[in-house]
Amino acid sequence: MTRAFLIVMDSVGCGGAADAAAYGDAGADTLGHIAAACARGEGDRAGLRQGRLALPAMTALGLVQAMQGSTGRPPAGLEPAARPTGQWGHAVEISKGKDTISGHWEISGAPAPFAFGYFPDTRPAFPPDLTAAIVAEGGVPGILGDCHASGTAILDELGAEHVRTGKPICYTSVDSVLQIAAHEESFGLERLYALCKVVRRLVDPLGIGRVIARPFLGDATTGFVRTGNRKDFAIPPPADTILDRAGAAGRDVVTVGKIGDIFFHRATGREVKQPGNMALFDRMLEEVPRLADGGLLFANFVDFDTDFGHRRDVPGYAAALEAFDSRLPEFQALLQPGDLAILTADHGNDPTWGGTDHTREHVPLLAFGPQVVARDLGRRDTYADIGETVAEHLGLPGRSPGRSWL
Repeated sequence: MTRAFLIVMDSVGCGGAADAAAYGDAGADTLGHIAAACARGEGDRAGLRQGRLALPAMTALGLVQAMQGSTGRPPAGLEPAARPTGQWGHAVEISKGKDTISGHWEISGAPAPFAFGYFPDTRPAFPPDLTAAIVAEGGVPGILGDCHASGTAILDELGAEHVRTGKPICYTSVDSVLQIAAHEESFGLERLYALCKVVRRLVDPLGIGRVIARPFLGDATTGFVRTGNRKDFAIPPPADTILDRAGAAGRDVVTVGKIGDIFFHRATGREVKQPGNMALFDRMLEEVPRLADGGLLFANFVDFDTDFGHRRDVPGYAAALEAFDSRLPEFQALLQPGDLAILTADHGNDPTWGGTDHTREHVPLLAFGPQVVARDLGRRDTYADIGETVAEHLGLPGRSPGRSWL
């Protein structure tokens, strides 16, 4: 028996989606545009990084070939490996959305067969009856925000009023989400989580994908800063996932980052969390030797998305990619004969794009391990091929629309 490692670089899309125009994203290309911007010097930031995008570990596996296969053109500022050492390709999303949960569900073998609900970009954004129910059933004196907003900007705007009034800050975006920000000390972290559980139930009839607790600390003088105690309350996947199948077979399952939140904590095994990509990478490395034979480790690295994609920060995104790439050889060195690792993404979030929204894109596929034979995987017609490949590798039953490439 062998082990499987499924690693999602949140929002690291590679462009090329044929239906991108339907989402307002025609031409979006997260990786390609970051590489091109860096080649033009637009990814430079004093004390952070400079020059062309440097991703030697992923390039060696076949990343540049995967990007070219997705868009049909060579990416600017990146040179392909002459002889890639991994398997490379790109995958197309069939779920109706460009959200974290729809992407992860499809990766795991359970594409979303329905469209999620969304709140309009109006003031107020939430239906009056929903707001009234949040106040009444959540036991709060009212809410602040009630609009589309950036999670950091709204703290600057309303953080002090929240602390003074005790009213939670409720906001949304073009994603299927209702986010609730509250001060960990003056409002209380457990109280925030309890409120989110109430709101999760209230928005179920609206088809909202996630309710997200956004705790923060600070004051009006020093400023307000979000903490690492974010918690997502998602609707459950619409069908069995690779996690369900592994759990039912009694396999060792480890989920790293926000995977537990995304999958409703269903069959998510031993959950490992840590704020920040590099700290989370450290924790993942600790878990690799501990994963039992036949086990599955499923990880999400969210900083690319939350800290740099949504904030349209090209230098920051480029630096995060380079930092992640620099750690990848440490992970590769821990893999055992028979192990299969798959590196991919769940959607795009092009930092050169307008607004702050995710972007509809293909995602790169890089598969590797001590005995993985290098080859071109080409275009995969659904992210679900990833889950089916993991299932076949682990000897689990196949139950999804995907096709294994093994």
